[in-house]
Amino acid sequence: MAVLARSSSPSSLSKLLLRPHSFSSLRSFSSSAADDQRVLTIETSVPFTGHRIEPPSRAVDTTPAEILSFFRDMALMRRMEIAADSLYKAKLIRGFCHLYDGQEAVAVGMEAAITKRDGIITSYRDHCTFLGRGGTLLEAFAELMGRRDGCAKGKGGSMHFYRKEASYYGGHGIVGAQIPLGCGVAFAQKYSKDGSVTFALYGDGAANQGQLFEALNMAALLDLPAILVCENNHYGMGTAEWRAAKSPAYYKRGDYVPGLKVDGMDVLAVKQACIFAKEYALANGPIILEMDTYRYHGHSMSDPGSTYRTRDEISGVRQERDPIERVRKLILSHELASASELKDIEKEVRKEVDDAVAQAKECPMPDPSELFSNVYVKGFGAETFGPDRKEVRSVLP
Repeated sequence: MAVLARSSSPSSLSKLLLRPHSFSSLRSFSSSAADDQRVLTIETSVPFTGHRIEPPSRAVDTTPAEILSFFRDMALMRRMEIAADSLYKAKLIRGFCHLYDGQEAVAVGMEAAITKRDGIITSYRDHCTFLGRGGTLLEAFAELMGRRDGCAKGKGGSMHFYRKEASYYGGHGIVGAQIPLGCGVAFAQKYSKDGSVTFALYGDGAANQGQLFEALNMAALLDLPAILVCENNHYGMGTAEWRAAKSPAYYKRGDYVPGLKVDGMDVLAVKQACIFAKEYALANGPIILEMDTYRYHGHSMSDPGSTYRTRDEISGVRQERDPIERVRKLILSHELASASELKDIEKEVRKEVDDAVAQAKECPMPDPSELFSNVYVKGFGAETFGPDRKEVRSVLP
């Protein structure tokens, strides 16, 4: 096994070891399918840190095709969130809107480690996770704008994306509320003995919620295949983690439940951690993953994101730890694609997003009758009235 190169930055993906080919055999993303599927072994940017468990190896198996797909998927997510920012400022998206740019490696790395039979449930920062679960840009933008073709028929909005057929049980607007629900999904999986697990995602701002510890206690008692993932972007709304938590080592918060700290800006580290966590959870019960990540936008679109942190801090993370730029450097340094080919991918992504936005704008609003669908049981003769309660407007089916 030959060490091909070391990166110039200690914070980037540090080594590539190729089995069994030599450096000269590396080709661009347009090479043959067989060449794109050869096994590469890449070392993570930093070691994993374990609590009550031996951490996994830093050496992650991947392929050129997978690395290039990581680049495209994260670029697509980033562009979608930038477009959502513009739509919100144009007042085409109303209400709350929490963007995920900066944290894309968590969604993409997690998907690389699991199947669509494994459940995911998350908080209100849910757009990119939906895309990772196989949702379309049209469904995402239509939902954000409250249109009929949205993933929740335009009735959920930014915080309530959903895709049942891919075991995506939604974004949730109540802080921490998704954690016990995720443990409930894991209970159903254990009961069914179907070999799947559930990832329940929450932020550092939710890590002090009492319901987290209640659900974790039950999950541990029942040995549920539940993986609690703390996406630690270091600010709960506008409060730094050290001001809100006496112990911000969230991977240790389970006490009797093992935990693992992961560089959440390294997509391959996330993949490795999630493979490890799934294997552990199926055999032993719950585990906590703390993803050390960062959001570039404020908490929501109403938060400028610069009153409780400096612009230098944000730009520093972009320069040193950005998940997309890390993968770009990896691809270029090992000649998996050229800079112009990566630019072409980004142009394709931009067009794909622009086309989806234009299409979503043309989607109709939900029919007024949709206000009552999935609310009342059918066939019970529920009636709707006018404002004076004298005029019967309709009888629901």
